[in-house]
Amino acid sequence: MTTSKTPAMNRVYFFLVLTTFFWGGSFLFTKIGIATIPPQLFVLSRFILATFIMLLVCSKRLHLLDRVTLFRGMAVGTALGLTNLSFVFGVQGTSISRAGVLNNLFVLFIPVITKIIWRDRIGRVNMAGIALAVAGIALLATGGGGGFNRGDIISTFCAFMIACHIISVSKVLRDNDVLLITLVQFATVSLIAGVASLILPHPAFTVTAPAVMSMVYCAVLPTVLCFTLQNIYQRYVTPTRAGLIYTLDPVWSLIAGFFVLGERLNGREWLGCGIIFLAALLPLLFRLSLESRLISSYINRKN
Repeated sequence: MTTSKTPAMNRVYFFLVLTTFFWGGSFLFTKIGIATIPPQLFVLSRFILATFIMLLVCSKRLHLLDRVTLFRGMAVGTALGLTNLSFVFGVQGTSISRAGVLNNLFVLFIPVITKIIWRDRIGRVNMAGIALAVAGIALLATGGGGGFNRGDIISTFCAFMIACHIISVSKVLRDNDVLLITLVQFATVSLIAGVASLILPHPAFTVTAPAVMSMVYCAVLPTVLCFTLQNIYQRYVTPTRAGLIYTLDPVWSLIAGFFVLGERLNGREWLGCGIIFLAALLPLLFRLSLESRLISSYINRKN
């Protein structure tokens, strides 16, 4: 009997960091794409292409698609659909620098949601992170750039939906076929975006070459490739370590906003973004320290 070989940890970390690079790039390319294509149509085009790619990938295993996989994929895909719609409307209404940092608040929304639904304990460190996040948002609201604008509000809601998606993956998915689940998720997002495109009004638009290239980038790299890399490599690290790696997302969006789009934040906005980033990082660092102490204690007892 053969067993799958655990990859070297430097390889695991490399590919997880690579996913954050492509996810961070999606802020930039989404901003470029929705400059000429309405946000809901951009999401629709992105996920139709992603669904088609996954259909090709899953062509030899479609016969394994059963009712349970379909139901679970649609449940998780609904959260993913709302995440992506709120993402594009958030990016449309604010800078990608601010949107990237605000999206990172998902780290704090997760314990709040699990507390409300499953009565899990939030903990003092998470409460401190929430307090820091509120302070950072207050600085953004009073720091210029239109205050805490509509795009900032939607980006914060997007962070909430990211948390819902992460929780739904943990609570709903079991030993399902990863590729088929991904296919159903993408198809569900396409359906939701299609309904949104029919319901939400949009002005006349022009499909430009930069918009098409942006859509292709977002469909192939942050969607198909990153989901695959995440499913392959995240299982080899703890959720805390994965969360710490994923906090790199706003770093890439800040760099892209500064050097490519020429976005500039004033001192108060930088401070607000820094505090929000720290608010998301603090609970993860605390849990990482706790994990390290528990592992050390276990090793000492074994020896």
